[in-house]
Amino acid sequence: MTTTTFKSIELFGGAMVVDLPSGFADVSDIRQVPDHQEVYLDKDGFTSIVFDLVERVDPVANDEEALKYHLEDMVESGEQSQIWSSNRVKLPNLLCSTPAYTLLATQHPAPDPQARRPVPDFTGILLTLIRLEEQKTDLLITLNVPHITGQYAPDEMNLELGMLGKQLSAALVYRNRILETFEIRDWGLFI
Repeated sequence: MTTTTFKSIELFGGAMVVDLPSGFADVSDIRQVPDHQEVYLDKDGFTSIVFDLVERVDPVANDEEALKYHLEDMVESGEQSQIWSSNRVKLPNLLCSTPAYTLLATQHPAPDPQARRPVPDFTGILLTLIRLEEQKTDLLITLNVPHITGQYAPDEMNLELGMLGKQLSAALVYRNRILETFEIRDWGLFI
């Protein structure tokens, strides 16, 4: 098994810092990315990591509902999604009172006979929501893991039984490192 190396990356002009896999590249080096996002793409695959600053979702019944709202907002019309697990998490570099939640979901694309490139059988989504109440911001950290026929072993996956397969297992390692190292250094970003 290959050990992943990580490097410290500054996000949003240095206002945030996090460790990301060394094999991921900043998408803004090749195309325009909205100011409220930072996007990194695996140089050797299809996995992406997206940091997204959005307006805090209110009112919702609770933070878990906000997490589901953001997932539904990501899934395109006509596509199906399923949540496999959801948990509250603590990020060591944020206040303990900062609500943070993660989920594992899958998204199944609608058939597209016009597609020019391979369409994933499904995309694994590792979504983290960090709720910054005083800043009126929801910070989303999303790992998108497309599973394309021939690129993964279906017999190694059974999400109902917790069998994630190689790609989602790797993404889980990435997400855990992100949660361990994520830090907001300049709260002025939210003014």
